[in-house]
Amino acid sequence: MIQPVFGIVGWKNSGKTTLMAGLVAALAKRGFRIATLKHAHHAFDIDREGTDSFRHRAAGAQEVAIVSEKRWAIMHELSNEAEPALADMLARLSPCDLVLIEGFKRESHPKLECRRLDARDQRFLAADDPTVVAIAADHETDSGALPSFDIDDTEAIADFVIRHTGIGAKAS
Repeated sequence: MIQPVFGIVGWKNSGKTTLMAGLVAALAKRGFRIATLKHAHHAFDIDREGTDSFRHRAAGAQEVAIVSEKRWAIMHELSNEAEPALADMLARLSPCDLVLIEGFKRESHPKLECRRLDARDQRFLAADDPTVVAIAADHETDSGALPSFDIDDTEAIADFVIRHTGIGAKAS
């Protein structure tokens, strides 16, 4: 099953993560099962030195699964492999009502562009990307013909995402 996806994009410090967290909370409160996928532009580690799983990876394990009664995670070492494609990562997710994607701004899924005055870059992504379907900003900005939202109006943005993706109004 391919679940609907919707992206949140913007330059560094444009408010993507804050909006993502607000959207997840708003949609989950309405009864939707949400998965998220975030692109990191830097090396990251969800494990830390001193844990058993870290020791397994340091010893050379290609994959390490951690399982408890509360959650599970699998860490996969890429070694010399290329970064996986968005489609490959989406295929690994469990079924849900919607996948919210942070980043992956060059991919072809529908996206909302975040704009903040404090963003590192002020170039408009929507100007060159027809997959940007809406704008959220903390200031007056040219959105052209695209729907525009206050970046802090999470509920209105959630309504838009529901309509745009067609996931419908699910009972809480």
